[in-house]
Amino acid sequence: MINLVDLIGRIFISALFLLNGIFKISNYEGTIGWMESFGVPGMFLVPAIILEIAGPVLIIIGYKTRLAAGLLSLFCIATAFIFHNDFADQMQFTSFLKNIALAGGFLILFVNGAKGISLDNKFIK
Repeated sequence: MINLVDLIGRIFISALFLLNGIFKISNYEGTIGWMESFGVPGMFLVPAIILEIAGPVLIIIGYKTRLAAGLLSLFCIATAFIFHNDFADQMQFTSFLKNIALAGGFLILFVNGAKGISLDNKFIK
């Protein structure tokens, strides 16, 4: 049962990023404009999309889980400070805390890896 709950948790924490990566593709120009309004060069959009799609897929299937979780944790921390640093705005403060909480979840995966239902576990045996 613990392995199944671990898989469900990996799916839940990954879904947001997978869907946002897909959204960024479908709204490519709009996302570049939004990023640039924060002073972030648009050239960083492609690496962000790759990370937001590949990272969650790797975490869901449990392959290179620790690497993907570590990178997504850093991504969450960076985006929290870059895009959600207006603490006077309650929504931005909540988004900041959400990103920090997600970073914490990814750090737990980074430390513990995936459990039994994962490719990482299958390759260890």
